[in-house]
Amino acid sequence: MDNKGMLKLIKDEDVEYVDVRFTDPRGKLQHVTVVADLVDEDFLEEGFMFDGSSIAGWKSIDNSDMKLMLDPASAYIDPFYAEKTLAVHCSVVEPDTGEAYSRDPRGTAQKAEAYLVASGIGDVSYFGPEAEFFLFDDVRFSVEMNKVSFEVDAGDASWNTDTSYEMGNMGHRPGIKGGYFPVNPIDDAQDIRSEMLSTMKRLGMKVDKHHHEVASCQHELGLIFGSLTHQADELQKYKYVIHNVAHAYGKSATFMPKPIFGDNGTGMHVNMSIWKDGKPLFAGDKYADLSDQALWFIGGILKHAKSLNAFTNPATNSYKRLIPGFEAPVLRAYSASNRSGCVRIPWTESPKAKRVEARFPDPAANPYLCFSALLMAGLDGIKNKIDPGPASDKDLYDLPPEELAGIPTVCASLREALDELEADMDYLLAGDVFTKDQIEAYMDLKWDEVYAYEHTPHPIEYKMYYSC
Repeated sequence: MDNKGMLKLIKDEDVEYVDVRFTDPRGKLQHVTVVADLVDEDFLEEGFMFDGSSIAGWKSIDNSDMKLMLDPASAYIDPFYAEKTLAVHCSVVEPDTGEAYSRDPRGTAQKAEAYLVASGIGDVSYFGPEAEFFLFDDVRFSVEMNKVSFEVDAGDASWNTDTSYEMGNMGHRPGIKGGYFPVNPIDDAQDIRSEMLSTMKRLGMKVDKHHHEVASCQHELGLIFGSLTHQADELQKYKYVIHNVAHAYGKSATFMPKPIFGDNGTGMHVNMSIWKDGKPLFAGDKYADLSDQALWFIGGILKHAKSLNAFTNPATNSYKRLIPGFEAPVLRAYSASNRSGCVRIPWTESPKAKRVEARFPDPAANPYLCFSALLMAGLDGIKNKIDPGPASDKDLYDLPPEELAGIPTVCASLREALDELEADMDYLLAGDVFTKDQIEAYMDLKWDEVYAYEHTPHPIEYKMYYSC
């Protein structure tokens, strides 16, 4: 859809408001709502001015004017508002020059796609994220000088098998690590997930499935792959729909990587492929029917995995998931047959479906920055023909300790990931896809989170140390 198509849609659908949306550096959707009568050709060509100093990690108050440029191709009727509202994703530009704002995540994704074309390696990159999430009925937390606590609960949670309910306890619940694929009544979220998926379909999103995931209260919906920027837009819509449908059911959805102790965390496996002239670049006659380019792409991902963590696993909570066990992909290895490494080659008969799956990202990531960083790491691998080494076709967690010690890992903390990014960012700066200013501003935001986390006493410390 172009500008004229969008204006026609506004008229034909009697749209009352246009919701102008953009994504901040941390990955959260922001919005401002404009009366539809004001949206005309001039509005779409000139953009919408706003105060960039109010967005953390962006401009200072003395240089705060910024402009949002609407992308009509991303427009959709929002299903959650009482008044008919057209939501549109935007990119951010400098108002005086019209150039892309270097710290805008969506602009970074667009530059990454342009860099791929300019490199001559390919002309389109496809991304297929698999973002898991948790659903709870009750969520409470507190961070005060004298109290640090959280508590979550859900009727279908494994810990409620002996809870007394007024209407009785039916007893059908998945156990710890036992939530993968049982039918109802053990899986009692069928209807809410179906409504989430149906809502996505009505928004024009390409979806294919839904199911209960391994952990108690954990779920996943299936998004069909798309090009980089478009798929990052889709993932933002994915999160938005899940949050709002859950809210309508009186539940709370979270994409926090590790909201509960002792069960699986939430990941976001990212499937990737590159095409050129209508042909898949990753299909070939090497290991697992991959091409040399695909293996080099994997080599780049493995080489830069630790600095990638700053974008793919950007929360302090991310590293409570990235620990051995719980199917956590912490080892920098690749395979076509096991899920214990951080890169997997999914099985497929079709060369067109040949892809590489990064298993370590999680849905706390800003999708525009996450996908762009993964692409840049892979392209660096192709350009420099980085050998990923031999594949690991056995369960890496069953290796003897001395053999396991020889396999490098991803980062163990956000602090480590930021230090690694500081030391290894040149591949991101190629083609000005990322800028040093952007990365440094992003790191400043993340260091604030690290310090807040590290300086706050934790309840477990009271258990371990109060009587020492």
